[in-house]
Amino acid sequence: MDPYKVLGVSPNATDAEIKAAYRALAKKYHPDRYRGHDLEDLASERLKEINEAYEMIQRERQGGGYRAEYSGGSSSYGGTSYGTGSAQFADVRRAIQMGDLSRAEAMLDAMTNRNAEWHYLKGTILLRRGWYDGARQHFGTACRMDPTNAEYANAYQTLNRSAAGYGQTYYGNRGSGSNV
Repeated sequence: MDPYKVLGVSPNATDAEIKAAYRALAKKYHPDRYRGHDLEDLASERLKEINEAYEMIQRERQGGGYRAEYSGGSSSYGGTSYGTGSAQFADVRRAIQMGDLSRAEAMLDAMTNRNAEWHYLKGTILLRRGWYDGARQHFGTACRMDPTNAEYANAYQTLNRSAAGYGQTYYGNRGSGSNV
């Protein structure tokens, strides 16, 4: 994913231009505008993509570099270095972005390094499958393991806000495949 294309801005755009583009798209695709409409799920997915793109650009401009996340080797998320496992996590992220959730989950389940990134990615897979309770648990675990990571916190808070806005109630541990 090219985050600049998602937001419809040039890589040379100013921070103010990027923020304005993000806000306009976030307003346009906010799920509340589509509540009860056939496009509600599509708008929600588009908003996730917009949020992710904006966060990637913010990390890049703050020196984190979104491209480093997908390049393998040693990466850093929220100040936590994952070293050799980062290439595997990058592969999982790519599979998720391509919509190959079964492959992404199989890669995760084969890993023994179940750190904050693992839980975040597992939560992302479960969320995309509509298993909100499992996603919430994994996002919460990721936040507890790495409380300074904005990506994990945003996912957890967004899911909690969405649930509160739609009167969602979480039951059990449906589909999480983990003992968290």
